[in-house]
Amino acid sequence: MKSATGSHTGTGTWLVQRASAVLLALALPGLAIYVLTALPLDFAGWQALFAPLWLRVLMLLTAAALALHAWVGMRDIFMDYVRSTGLRLALYLAVIVTLAGSVAWLAATLWSVA
Repeated sequence: MKSATGSHTGTGTWLVQRASAVLLALALPGLAIYVLTALPLDFAGWQALFAPLWLRVLMLLTAAALALHAWVGMRDIFMDYVRSTGLRLALYLAVIVTLAGSVAWLAATLWSVA
């Protein structure tokens, strides 16, 4: 049986970080161009802009990728610089709640428009 603390424990998180970075690099410029070319001036225009299902799904996937990317980065920072286990766990919890809550809020907002 292999040890759980072997030399390859970070490979999965490294792959998550890189995959989310690629998704963000592809999605964010496209979303920015889409919004900047339409640039509605009133509330009805903004509602129409975010009405297509493909856009709402893409925005939610982008937000999830951003949350995963941020989580891996913050986890590594806390592992490297926060020595107290209790404080590190509290910081983990605060980051997880904040990121998950932000993605859930975006999902609720995007689907309340439809």
